[in-house]
Amino acid sequence: MVALSVCSAPDAPIGRYTLTLGRSERIEFILLFNPWCPGDAVYMDNEQSLEEYVLSQDGIIFRGSVGRPISTPWNFGQFESGILDTCLRILDMNPKCLKNPGKDCSGRRNAIYVSRVLSAMVNCNDDKGVLLGKWTDGYEGGVSPMFWRGSVEILRNWDTQACQPVRYGQCWVFAAVACSISRALGIPCRVVTNYVSAHDTNSNLVIERYINEKAEPIHSKEMIWNYHCWVESWMTRPDLQSGFNGWQVCDPTPQEKSEGVYCCGPIPVRAIKEGELTFKYDAPFVFAEVNADTITYTKKNDGSISKVITTTAVGQKISTKSVGSDAREDITHLYKYPEGSDEERDTFKKANHQNKLLQKQQNQGLHLTIKVTSDMRKGCDFDVFAVVTNNTQSEKKCRLVFGSCAVSYSGTLGGNCGFKDLLNVELAPGAERRVPLRLNYSKYGSLLTEDNLIRLAALLMDTAETRLAVRNIVLDNPEIKVRILGEPKINRKLAAEITVQNPLPGRLENCCFSIEGANLTGGRVISERLDSSVEPGEDAKVKIYFTPTHTGLRKLVVDFDSSTLCHVKGYRNVIVGK
Repeated sequence: MVALSVCSAPDAPIGRYTLTLGRSERIEFILLFNPWCPGDAVYMDNEQSLEEYVLSQDGIIFRGSVGRPISTPWNFGQFESGILDTCLRILDMNPKCLKNPGKDCSGRRNAIYVSRVLSAMVNCNDDKGVLLGKWTDGYEGGVSPMFWRGSVEILRNWDTQACQPVRYGQCWVFAAVACSISRALGIPCRVVTNYVSAHDTNSNLVIERYINEKAEPIHSKEMIWNYHCWVESWMTRPDLQSGFNGWQVCDPTPQEKSEGVYCCGPIPVRAIKEGELTFKYDAPFVFAEVNADTITYTKKNDGSISKVITTTAVGQKISTKSVGSDAREDITHLYKYPEGSDEERDTFKKANHQNKLLQKQQNQGLHLTIKVTSDMRKGCDFDVFAVVTNNTQSEKKCRLVFGSCAVSYSGTLGGNCGFKDLLNVELAPGAERRVPLRLNYSKYGSLLTEDNLIRLAALLMDTAETRLAVRNIVLDNPEIKVRILGEPKINRKLAAEITVQNPLPGRLENCCFSIEGANLTGGRVISERLDSSVEPGEDAKVKIYFTPTHTGLRKLVVDFDSSTLCHVKGYRNVIVGK
């Protein structure tokens, strides 16, 4: 018997190794980043954080809208069978490795290099990457991004289909897959959501938007996304001055090219907060996502253009899952100083953000806002309100345009859900008027995207000024109820009783429930289809059986799909005993 210990240097390249003993004995092993090792670039000294950001195989991604963040469960599944092999294959298929394997292999000692490679390889725009993105015009030849419940099926599909891109992904899917790969390789990682996220294409930190007299946007390359997801990876930055170790933004969603490739980051979160736009990598683009100013113009029917007063604030409620719980943690303070503070002003000076520096106090004449009720469910009719206040000392007579339309989370507009044009809104000094707009399911139901979002826009036109208020609302899907029948124990068959009520006025056809969970469903998706349709107000109910393979707290991710109620998500935490 020979006992052999192999002590690897903390900066040794990650990947596959072969150890040869004598002439014939060969042992293969895989070396990963080690966040428990103080000498490693990804070292993290908090056990609860390591449990969350490296070992946890499931989590929560926040979607919805800034007014209503919605928890979406996700199965990262980084320790499921074959996933690590797939992650290493992703590294091997990257163009830098194919062009110069030796140089790429040496680069794998560096977490900065590896995370940048992953940012490029999760999308397929320049390479044999994992996912193909699609935001418009249906999902022929693939599935809707809303179809996915976790990363395992995506990574396995890519691996078994000769590295052909999996169709389709959008930002939260790109980010979730990048998080799974990073955790599998030993890099602490988390998914982050930025609400009201700017896409600045020319790096001037200003998003210019144009609307018509109905308050409808005129298409522009520069967009404001309802939300956008990326990942943060934890590592040191010896290539930068001291003080910028820790969380680094990496964005695998293909938006703009960086050094000729569709990737983004890593850039320290603190560099964004301090306005250090010369730091590597892609600081101006990420800074704009959370700080860009918005300027809106009205293009009138006669061809004239005038500036609109609006209060769209970019970079709100930056969110991630809390350590050890499913609660939302607001991390906006890590990206931005408090609004109006001296530190914020210093940051804008450093970033040469002239628009923010030159902004004057809002005109206090007319005030326009949009109010909504708390109960806005898909399938219901409800009212929304444009609220106009006259803060001047004189009587005002204005035109109010109040419209609504379906919208995707990335800002692509759909059909009209309701519209009102009032030519003579009279307001006495100090008066307030609430103007309702009724949204009927019979009109909006067929127009909604899978995001369940409706864009509300009110345009107030006075002889002296034009004001715009915009608000995106998300309609609630019905709650999925999950009841575990029996005591959850390792290797014992369990049943999940899953129920969802039909909230729509029409029947549901082709109903299907699916479940997935790390160490709960054997690394696969288990589906159960209903034989009959579900009438309005009735429950769709199934029992699905699964067998836990490991003890501990696990997340059972549930998806309900039908002809008219698509991809309703839910989950149940399951504590598995011995």
